[in-house]
Amino acid sequence: MKVAVTYENGQVFQHFGHSKQFKVYEIQGQQAGPGEILDAGGSGHSALAQLLQQAGVDALICGGIGGGAREALRQAGIQLYAGVTGPADDAAQALAQGTLQSVDDATCDHHGEEHHHCGHHGDHHCGGHCGK
Repeated sequence: MKVAVTYENGQVFQHFGHSKQFKVYEIQGQQAGPGEILDAGGSGHSALAQLLQQAGVDALICGGIGGGAREALRQAGIQLYAGVTGPADDAAQALAQGTLQSVDDATCDHHGEEHHHCGHHGDHHCGGHCGK
């Protein structure tokens, strides 16, 4: 299984649509490999979903993510683990071991399409990376 994590300075980046890098891990058994950086250029959610699909990614770990991005990932056949914070390596390892916690309503939307807006997600927040 190949998993990508939105990535910035070793941490899970908190806004999928503005991701400039992903760290991509090969998971074998219950172990995540060391991972490799995939430059994305922050080109918007549809282009990012296509980039991940072309890279053969099976799953994405991220922080906040909007409805359009969720749909683009679903259409690309990429499983989503949203609302994740902390070190990217730890998140990938938690997924490999089956202990990763995902937050279904971890949305970050700036176009008024979602019911939850950046910074107002209950327990989830965008870590100040939403660009507002």
